[in-house]
Amino acid sequence: MFDFIIHRLLRIPYRLHTFSSRRVKKPVATVIFLHGIGNSQESWHDVYQQLPHNVEIIGLDLLGFGKSAKPSWVSYNAKTQAKAVLATLLRYGIKRRVIIVGHSMGAIVAVEVARRAPFLVSSLILCSPPFYTASETKKRLFPSTDTILKDMYRNVQKQPEAFIQLAGIAKKAGVINKTAHISQNTIDTYFSALEASIINQTSLRDVEKIKLPVTILYGTFDGLVVPRNLKQLDKNNETITAKSVLAGHEITGLFVGAVVKEITDILGRN
Repeated sequence: MFDFIIHRLLRIPYRLHTFSSRRVKKPVATVIFLHGIGNSQESWHDVYQQLPHNVEIIGLDLLGFGKSAKPSWVSYNAKTQAKAVLATLLRYGIKRRVIIVGHSMGAIVAVEVARRAPFLVSSLILCSPPFYTASETKKRLFPSTDTILKDMYRNVQKQPEAFIQLAGIAKKAGVINKTAHISQNTIDTYFSALEASIINQTSLRDVEKIKLPVTILYGTFDGLVVPRNLKQLDKNNETITAKSVLAGHEITGLFVGAVVKEITDILGRN
């Protein structure tokens, strides 16, 4: 009842579970990590380990994932997630502008955070961002990659049991991050976030309006991103830079080093 009154009726944002791998008295920068769908802040562990010791690291479990609250009535869209992120950072006592690193769904949330509170963000690093164009209004002989991916996601939602089994196989094979947790207990939240944050999104349009430095990293072998969209963002915006990494969708292998390098490069420029 308390949760219902505070968060649903009064619309006070949830406070997210926060992980800080180190507390630095005088950090050179604070880096916020937002994970992808079905995961938690633990997915950034390998990145945490390689960052300089004078960097303050804060990993957040997004609403519905990890150790954060998982209300069944919430629409897990980017706006709701961003409000929870901002409420958490303010309660945490952030006193400087931060670097936000987001992966997949976390990249979409990062864009919304920067759009709502540009005064709090110094730069964005968006990893494997699933930025898709709006639904096609005209019939085409061949559907766009954006439409194909959205249709695939909708078909996946119709077969939850098969998807859970496939996710388990992919996890064992190392295709998805070992920290991913997709089961009967989490599938409803997963699909809700998939629908609200990824299928129905405005991030491709929103990121163009952000007047902050934005670096986009995407895997050469990532079948869930649309490279054409990312390259177009780079071409049309002076503040956006898109770079490919010899990797897939997850933050593993060479992707880890690429993220660490981007963070350290930003620190070197500041």
